[in-house]
Amino acid sequence: MFKPIKNIYIAIVLALLAVVALNWGSAYVYSHLDLTQDQVYTLSPGTREILKNLDEPVKIKFYFSKSDENMPLALKGFASRVEDLLAEFKSASAGKLIIENDDPQPDTPVEDAATADGIGSQALQNGDHFYLGLVASRGEHKSVIPAITMERERLLEYDIVRAISRTKEGDKTQVGILSSEPVFGSRGMPMMGIPPSQKQVFVSELERDYKVVNVAIDAKEIDPAIKILLVLHPKDISEPTQYALDQFVMRGGKLIAMLDPYAYFDLIPGQGGMQPGGTNSNLERLMKGWGVSLDTTKVVSDLQFMSGSGVQGLPTLLSFNDQAYNQNDIATAKLGATLFPFAGSFTLEAAPGLKHEVLIHSSKNSALVASSQLMDRGAKALGAFKASGVELPVAVRVEGQFKTAYPEGAPLLPVDPKDKDKVSKDGKVVAKPDAAKSAPTAAKAPRDGALAKPETAQDKSVVPAEPAHLAQTSAANSVVLIADADFISNEAAVEIQEIFGQKIVYPSNGNLGFLQALVDQYAGDAALVSLRTRQSSSRPLTVIHDMEMVAQQAYVGKIKELEDNLQKTQESLKVLQKEKGPGESAAILSKEQQAQIDEFRKKESAARLELRGLRKNLRLESEALQFWVKVVNIGLIPTLLLLIWLGLALRSRRTPV
Repeated sequence: MFKPIKNIYIAIVLALLAVVALNWGSAYVYSHLDLTQDQVYTLSPGTREILKNLDEPVKIKFYFSKSDENMPLALKGFASRVEDLLAEFKSASAGKLIIENDDPQPDTPVEDAATADGIGSQALQNGDHFYLGLVASRGEHKSVIPAITMERERLLEYDIVRAISRTKEGDKTQVGILSSEPVFGSRGMPMMGIPPSQKQVFVSELERDYKVVNVAIDAKEIDPAIKILLVLHPKDISEPTQYALDQFVMRGGKLIAMLDPYAYFDLIPGQGGMQPGGTNSNLERLMKGWGVSLDTTKVVSDLQFMSGSGVQGLPTLLSFNDQAYNQNDIATAKLGATLFPFAGSFTLEAAPGLKHEVLIHSSKNSALVASSQLMDRGAKALGAFKASGVELPVAVRVEGQFKTAYPEGAPLLPVDPKDKDKVSKDGKVVAKPDAAKSAPTAAKAPRDGALAKPETAQDKSVVPAEPAHLAQTSAANSVVLIADADFISNEAAVEIQEIFGQKIVYPSNGNLGFLQALVDQYAGDAALVSLRTRQSSSRPLTVIHDMEMVAQQAYVGKIKELEDNLQKTQESLKVLQKEKGPGESAAILSKEQQAQIDEFRKKESAARLELRGLRKNLRLESEALQFWVKVVNIGLIPTLLLLIWLGLALRSRRTPV
């Protein structure tokens, strides 16, 4: 049995040695306890799943100019948080993730290695340069984040896990684009006034990372090799094509549909050449089962997110910012400004097994207006405007277990009435899609009376079997719906300049980034879709904020009360003016009028005094709360240590010799 330590100084020395030993041992055993409200320092389930399923080791080289004396403290703190996050990654990878920290300094081999790995230098305010980036490698495959910035801290977990996923060996993901517009370019039809067109920029951008294929607008089946399908303005889409999209989703394909109540950039031939068509598109049958509907006769008018101001303000040309985005979704967090011309809005209803997540929405100072009013500006647009008071969904993600919109199977197709054998029993002229393909190919008669060769197994036409009808998805799936197709066109998304004979493309806004982020989510590991953005490490004083909001509401209420009293007094004055006798001057106040005005002034003075007291009390309570918060934050730990020391001291003195 151990004897108690009688000398308090020896106890303190031993306690300090224990603390040093604990810190030294923690460098070799990583563990933590996350007590933050939003689990800021806890990896998302999707990240853990990806790291857990790594099939081979992945090496991450983290470059940061740590020893630079001019490095701001805020930047050092941010880099430290990146290192902590990488430690979290390593802990969750079961030994499959290797982290290497390098400190590149000017004119050193480490700086040369950073440059060779594609890490770019960043500039400080004093002009000095530093490195903060990483490269993930798996065998011969590399993925680089050339610059890690504080502005994307909330997206850092996603950026790193996406870099890890991109090191996986394999063919490029195949992305299909089904569109009624010539997004792949066209030769045009000069005789009909249709000029040739170039490939849209968003297609070229996707081709950098993916294998992009053109899917016919009347496709009866989606190639199984296509993993992601972009459906862009499918105007007049047929039932068989909708069925093909339905079955694509049923087998687990990722669908991103850009629909439109008024596709301004869908140009059609006119008297003066190509003119805006204003056509609409929908996937009504599919979306009905998803609990989503789109009114193709109305567009969103928003006074908060309108483009322009004053008489030139166009409330149907939506300029969205961070207030319109879902900040907890990877695709929309830190998206920046976007431009959505004449967008529609989805109506969401409960659907069994599915949930809706709004990605982009209007402000509450918005409403749906008829398409005929979409060009109204200024006073004309505001004259009859009445805000809905709710945020209208412009882009939504639907997730869960999808069921087919065609429980009866593939839809029937109209056929030529001459084909009597294809007429159904109820007299309707119908046929199954691709029915002709299911019949054996008719043998051709030999020319010149030659004898036909004996038919062998190799000569027979092999007719592929029709794919089996799927009634529901085997696992949870995800679909994105956007109520605008114009936002991704060149006119809305990019600026194209010609410099020395070369065309240079500049993104005008975050439109391209939004679509690319959606595709990146679906193209990577399936777990990437469920990744959340990490919350900011800074925590606002919500109690103080609530106090200010309550006081502000009270302040507004008092102002309203004063205005109401003023209006009542003015009305009373008008009544008293009418009651004046003949010959009495309207400019001279009667005793009743003067008494009423004096009473109002007393009430006004009392209200102003009450407002001053309210502001004073608010300031005192806010300052007191902030003071005690600082006291707790600064003094809690030292106080606890002091109490522990006093307890040990008292215990040692009471212990008998």
